[in-house]
Amino acid sequence: MMLEEYSTILSKLGEEINRLSKRVDELEQRNQKLEARNQALETHNQELETENKHLKDLLHQQGASKDAKTPEFKENYSVEKRKGKGRRGRASTGRRVQDEKLSVVSHNIDVCPVGVPKSECVEQRQQYAWRLILGRAESVCYPLYGLPLATELPVVSGVRNSRSEYGIEIILTVAFLHYWIGISLDHVCEVMAFFTGLNLSKSQANSLLNQLSTDWEQEYDTIAELLAPQLVIYVDETGWQVGKQACYTWVFSTALHVLFRCGVGRGKAEAQAILGEQFSGIGVSDNYAAYKHLFSEHQLCWAHLLRKAIKLMLQHPTELLYRQFLDDLYDLYQQAVRWQKDNRLTVGRSQKVDILQARLRQLCGRAHETIDAETMLSHEQTFMRLQHELINGMDALFVFVAHPQVEPTNNRSERNLRREAEVRKGGRTSKTQPGAQRRSIIMTVLATLNTRFERFTLEHLLDELARWAQLGRSRFQAELASLTQANAPPMAETAD
Repeated sequence: MMLEEYSTILSKLGEEINRLSKRVDELEQRNQKLEARNQALETHNQELETENKHLKDLLHQQGASKDAKTPEFKENYSVEKRKGKGRRGRASTGRRVQDEKLSVVSHNIDVCPVGVPKSECVEQRQQYAWRLILGRAESVCYPLYGLPLATELPVVSGVRNSRSEYGIEIILTVAFLHYWIGISLDHVCEVMAFFTGLNLSKSQANSLLNQLSTDWEQEYDTIAELLAPQLVIYVDETGWQVGKQACYTWVFSTALHVLFRCGVGRGKAEAQAILGEQFSGIGVSDNYAAYKHLFSEHQLCWAHLLRKAIKLMLQHPTELLYRQFLDDLYDLYQQAVRWQKDNRLTVGRSQKVDILQARLRQLCGRAHETIDAETMLSHEQTFMRLQHELINGMDALFVFVAHPQVEPTNNRSERNLRREAEVRKGGRTSKTQPGAQRRSIIMTVLATLNTRFERFTLEHLLDELARWAQLGRSRFQAELASLTQANAPPMAETAD
């Protein structure tokens, strides 16, 4: 009996020893972790102390720089303003002095009032401007003549105003390179220096763009007004940035108008700011929710839908069902395009739309099924969502068949946005909101004029602007005036 008791006691002691041994191991591990953490905290503390010392030194240096400085005596006590010096004694960065302008002049062109011979005028003053002559930058002196008692002097053709030092062709070239081609202002200055010999600084180029934006602001508003009464409009948007803020750029396109809105939000209100609460014509866009109920009739972009089917087929080439679905969907689209272009269809277009919709319902046989995320594979869910999208948007898929003037895709606006997307990818987005507005104005006028010209060249742009100056208004203002007059109610006849 004693042996059994000793055996039990020894067994319990062994268990207790094992438990204490495990406890000791746990405490050792915890101690090691605490030591490692303590070491990390000490290292971090040393880093903070070093950084604190560095900040104190910087604050001390900054404070010392703000102390009163020992006055400097230049031994020049004249009260006259020193030549070539601006405020506070700094060298002036403003306009060039007369002697500097004369030293680079290569042409002299007299400017007299229209219809007045030079012999009856006297030279009132001179204006200097850089012009592009045969592709080279030349400094031209314009002696301005007027009648002896005249208060207004003639305006130099091709120059913005009486204070401008650059011809409009230089401003247009800078705008074309920066916005249309998409190169930075630094590179614009390099290109101008290389090809024309004109040494522009970045600040000068930036100022020229500001001037052009100011001049074209009214044209921008006029183009915006011309969009609302159009029969068909194509709308798209892409990501943009203003500084570090994520924004969007919208583009509104017709056959003869293009309008950009850079650095704005993506909500429906951004489109309504241009088109009104509801656009009375036909809108062509992708299936973005903001466009829903925005147009009286809506044509969905077939390019977006076909690309989704193509992507599904390419990602899963072994699924023959997806290949067959793409072939059938594309055949349906091609048939719709053929009927759109068939000029013999005058009264039977609605029947053709019914036939196309019936074929689409047959093609999307699983559109009535519910997507089960737990049992369906991801690509099968994508296939089902595509069928749902086609059936739900059926009323907006064949509007272009009923109205042949409508394009079946939104490629018109996508082409206009492609340049903006490339600029965004290169990190050359707007730095400020005024910069985004400036881009909107200049790109809108350039892109809209591009729709009017057979060839988009500097010569055609200059001819167009010269016509605006001659008529006293742009062609867009003339179009808006004609449209307003055409839509005005007839005047009531008065009794004799």
